[in-house]
Amino acid sequence: MQALIIVGSLIGFIALTLGTAIFVAAEFSLTALERSAVESEVAQRGDRRSRIVQRAHRTLSFQLSGAQLGITITTLITGYIAEPVLALILEPAFRAMGVSESVASVISLILALLIATSLSMVLGELVPKNIAIARPMAVARATAGPLAYFSLAFRWVIKGLNGAANWIVRRLGIEPAEELRSARSPSEFGSLVRNSAKQGSIDPETAMLVDRSLKFGELTAEDLMTPRVTVEYLDRDDTIRDLVMATSRTGHSRFPIVNDGDLDDMIGVVHIKQAFTVAPEEQLSTSLSSIARSVPTVPTTLDGDALMEQIRADGMEVCVVIDEYGGTAGIVTTEDLIEEILGDVTDEHDDERADVQ
Repeated sequence: MQALIIVGSLIGFIALTLGTAIFVAAEFSLTALERSAVESEVAQRGDRRSRIVQRAHRTLSFQLSGAQLGITITTLITGYIAEPVLALILEPAFRAMGVSESVASVISLILALLIATSLSMVLGELVPKNIAIARPMAVARATAGPLAYFSLAFRWVIKGLNGAANWIVRRLGIEPAEELRSARSPSEFGSLVRNSAKQGSIDPETAMLVDRSLKFGELTAEDLMTPRVTVEYLDRDDTIRDLVMATSRTGHSRFPIVNDGDLDDMIGVVHIKQAFTVAPEEQLSTSLSSIARSVPTVPTTLDGDALMEQIRADGMEVCVVIDEYGGTAGIVTTEDLIEEILGDVTDEHDDERADVQ
């Protein structure tokens, strides 16, 4: 009779641990899934399991409460069944070692508690959690159904517990949400876009453009600028003819104008179009300092979005990037910013190099 009790209890322990694993796997897989991934799965497969996952994801708060209730019930029953049986198995071994009955009973119960808790935690919680995080869609398809049936069967208990929890949360000034927000930051939204592209929901080129646009705001002027060591510049005493020759030689259309070759002493920027406003007979005698236009300066730490606004507000479409010591760190142009989002842009001035440096 005792042997039957032990065997039955062990079978019950295994079954209950499996039940805990299902609830844990369902909980973590549903929270790991993006809404776009769920919608894409329904669009591609359209089968019963994918629709169950979709419904569970749309009622996430209710389903998670059901999973927590299931985990609590199965864990408590597991401990109730496993600990006495394990103690029953261990106690004779200690008594055979000469330990008194009272001490053997205490040691057996402690070891039984540790063994049962460890097995339940590893097999019933940690293993399914890691699998669910690694393969959320596959695990959700396998576990959302059992969780949905359990939640339906205990819906009144779950609603009561949920209502009590929501009441407390509202008292703390927080409004409970039924669904997780699908994207909370540019990086999360970028991940969503990349996943959609992999699944064929978005054209890869469009996904790349959106992803680059999202990352653009996280870049700084230092990331986007042309460093001073590669900047092509002209001296204030150079003439319009020198500007025309420099444009022909480099392919650039804008040039910083400096004093005595010192980029830290910049007086402005000239554009090749300004050369056409000067009569040909005066181009050899007109210095660039007379037509140079001042440009705004920005710190190296200015973010991409603010930098774009600054450049668009200026007619020359160029900014000088200043380092922490007040010196010139580099130059940023509209084309630099556009190429960061769209990739290389070629115009009539390009010869496989940027328009302006």
